[in-house]
Amino acid sequence: MKQYFIMLDYPSLAAVAAVVREGSFEKKPPLCSRSPPSAVSQRVRGFEERLGIALVVRGQPCTATEQGRELCAHFDKVRLLEADLPMSFANGIQDSSRPSLSIAVNADSLATWFPYAMADFARTTGMLVELTLEDEGHTADRLRTGEVLAVVTSDPEPVAGCRTIAVGSLSYVACASPDFCRSIFSPTGD
Repeated sequence: MKQYFIMLDYPSLAAVAAVVREGSFEKKPPLCSRSPPSAVSQRVRGFEERLGIALVVRGQPCTATEQGRELCAHFDKVRLLEADLPMSFANGIQDSSRPSLSIAVNADSLATWFPYAMADFARTTGMLVELTLEDEGHTADRLRTGEVLAVVTSDPEPVAGCRTIAVGSLSYVACASPDFCRSIFSPTGD
């Protein structure tokens, strides 16, 4: 059985990731800011031809195919790993754009503690944060499919290849006006 190893063309992969992130070949994604849209399109098309698979579904907006999503998730992971390298190693590896961390988060967390934690994270690391709003019971599914690289979740099952960090819990206090309670809970149904 022959094994084939593929060396990914990271500038082309950056173009694919930028097109998927922006949803268009026409916008000026930060990773491709020096290239006109036609050059970005040619780079993506050439990369798809070399791989023998479609990576981007052309439309309004452009979206990734399943293989495109997998490669974009890989690209995001590589950029995060590169951002962790000491500067003595990273000079010449990293591009000038800041890496971003894609996170799926629930509305309650987003409305309370999460913005403060992410502002501190962004200040400390210099990374950008891309948010996907999702119910806390389903955010781990987004991590399993590679759509995001981190989640706030209530799912007790750890995702393979990921580490779990407990960040606490939210306490809910049920509140209702006396009029609402009377209308819903009155024994006569009045």
